[in-house]
Amino acid sequence: MNELSAVSAIATRDLLKFLRDRTRLVGTLLFPFLLMFLLGSTVQLNLGSAAGFNFMTFTFTGVLGMTVFQSSMQGIASLLDDRQNDFAQEMFVSPISRYTIVFGKILGETMVAFIQVIPLVLFALILKVPISPEQMLLLAPVALTSCLLGGSFGLVAMAMINNQQAANQIFNFLLLPQLFLAGVFTPIAVLPWYLEILSRLSPLRYVVDLFRDVMFAGQPAYHKVVLLGPAMNLIMIALFFVACMLLGTALFVRRETNQ
Repeated sequence: MNELSAVSAIATRDLLKFLRDRTRLVGTLLFPFLLMFLLGSTVQLNLGSAAGFNFMTFTFTGVLGMTVFQSSMQGIASLLDDRQNDFAQEMFVSPISRYTIVFGKILGETMVAFIQVIPLVLFALILKVPISPEQMLLLAPVALTSCLLGGSFGLVAMAMINNQQAANQIFNFLLLPQLFLAGVFTPIAVLPWYLEILSRLSPLRYVVDLFRDVMFAGQPAYHKVVLLGPAMNLIMIALFFVACMLLGTALFVRRETNQ
């Protein structure tokens, strides 16, 4: 019961921190909207007819996958900064398992990332992206799955870094190539063999593709846009999640034990 209470407290604290940080709140909501509005509209007008599919929907799924994955991934890095803060300092010296801290942190950042799905869907509706009620229902579990993967991936990276400044730089380095390898903004049905290998090793690829499984299901453009079926994407996400959780938690616990 104590461990569950600790997980709940850690997760709630991260959520409240996000809601009270107006700069982060505005930035995380405004930036994806601008990407959808500027990039999606521009590409749709210039290339939509030639491509044979709706680029607004394509951009929406890419931005949505990127946003929830990035938010949960980078949020985990705040564990490095938490040692210097009052509540977090007490948390690290309290008699709770380091596994509890990890699970609470990932849950909290998942809640933060998950909240961002709601305004993004509203923005998409404003920009006239066609979303059916069934698709809206399916976006919720897909977003939750994507958040968990982003958090576990961030845990691995964070466990090998010693300070927040280095974490921010390295996390950007890890995320930027994935924006192209995962096809966030452009289709990646055909890639050179060396980029194809890197693309298949990119967790974000399967997150974005799963969103597109939902949004393009039953449409003629499905096979032009989607790389894998939903079952295969879920299997790949599950494998990445388990591998990252095991490796990241082990590295984090070992480092904290040696502190």
